[in-house]
Amino acid sequence: MSRFLTTFDPFKELREMEKRFQHAFPAKSSEESSLAGFTPTVNTREGDYAYHIEVDLPGVKKDDISVEVKDNRVTISGERKTKEEVKEEEYYRMESSYGKFERSFTLPENVDAENVSASSNDGVLEVVLPKKERNASSKQVEVK
Repeated sequence: MSRFLTTFDPFKELREMEKRFQHAFPAKSSEESSLAGFTPTVNTREGDYAYHIEVDLPGVKKDDISVEVKDNRVTISGERKTKEEVKEEEYYRMESSYGKFERSFTLPENVDAENVSASSNDGVLEVVLPKKERNASSKQVEVK
């Protein structure tokens, strides 16, 4: 008499159910599904005279972007809205979707918060955080 050894898999039924669900309700295109959880990519860099934050915001209008400097933080927020309309002879479909986002960054101590600027061009927001001028004077400290 031979015995078979099987490994218990508590998630096997759950994975099978998920496969059936995905078959019955296929996923939307990557553009549509990315709207629900819209998180823009951010690149930061430090230059000689300023810090730069670049945020990729494809499909976001300049009027839908907010940049706020408050309590030693810069907060970038906004909303991306899309509408897709299909009109055919016997068929009409309109889909609307949107995604809100917000990203915050703590400012370094040497940022001139009064002169922060932002510009949007071709779906990329650039926030420029100028550095305060360094005090070039030095003080001789007596060693006791």
